[in-house]
Amino acid sequence: MTEPRCPVNTPLDPATDGAEMSFDGRMSYGDYLAIDTILGAQNLRTAAHDEMLFIIQHQTSELWMRLALHELNAARLCIADGRVREAFKMLSRIARIFEQLNSAWDVLRTMTPSEYTRFRDDLGQSSGFQSHQYRLIEFAVGNRNAAMLRPHAHRADYTALLQAELARPSLYDEALRHLHRAGLPVPEDVITRDLSQPWSAHPGVQAVWETVYRDPETYWEAYELAEKLVDFEDYFRRWRFNHVTTVERIIGFKRGTGGTSGVQYLRRMLEVELFPELWHLRTTL
Repeated sequence: MTEPRCPVNTPLDPATDGAEMSFDGRMSYGDYLAIDTILGAQNLRTAAHDEMLFIIQHQTSELWMRLALHELNAARLCIADGRVREAFKMLSRIARIFEQLNSAWDVLRTMTPSEYTRFRDDLGQSSGFQSHQYRLIEFAVGNRNAAMLRPHAHRADYTALLQAELARPSLYDEALRHLHRAGLPVPEDVITRDLSQPWSAHPGVQAVWETVYRDPETYWEAYELAEKLVDFEDYFRRWRFNHVTTVERIIGFKRGTGGTSGVQYLRRMLEVELFPELWHLRTTL
């Protein structure tokens, strides 16, 4: 009786399956994504092995933040136009983006203090504190502080973007304006407030959100919008917390390269609430 023969692993030619194999003068994957530019952007200043990890972690974080801003801007426009349900998908995506940003800290935490010290001095005064995209995100969601324009004064283009952001309604402002248009009693001083100022918890706004949460069936769209905002802030808070613990794990309580007090400064940022009424109402319901 003939024994069954094992199949031979014959190399597959993808062309037989219809794959494009020639790209002379045609758009390729690398062309479309500008891969050469991206992979050529890791300019190491030292021979330290872990400098590559440090650079890529921050560069990819900036790419995710660019997408977050893209989604934030679109979500605000949808809410302002009354297309709130379209904004829900974007707000969910922003929360997932911050989930990705959270995972990035797990990779960076594989770097030990002794490994970081091998190239830290070569960072000069550069610091994530100076990320204009992170500042745009904070401004866009309502944590506005005009003093934070100063680290970007050397770049007129960055400053212009940040000033334009301070002049427009934040994500939370647009959410409250939507509630106002829907007939909920959002106080007039909230609707006409100085948009450049940071948000402060407002008892009248909390009362409106409490109305929504006490009767979600009647105010389902507003209720769902509130939970999308809470979901985003939940991931944003985790990102900040992971930032603190990563910094403490790697440099302890040294000052940051950008001159801040490091861990102490980052811990103060943990106390900032983006949508305070949505958190406070959970106690009063």
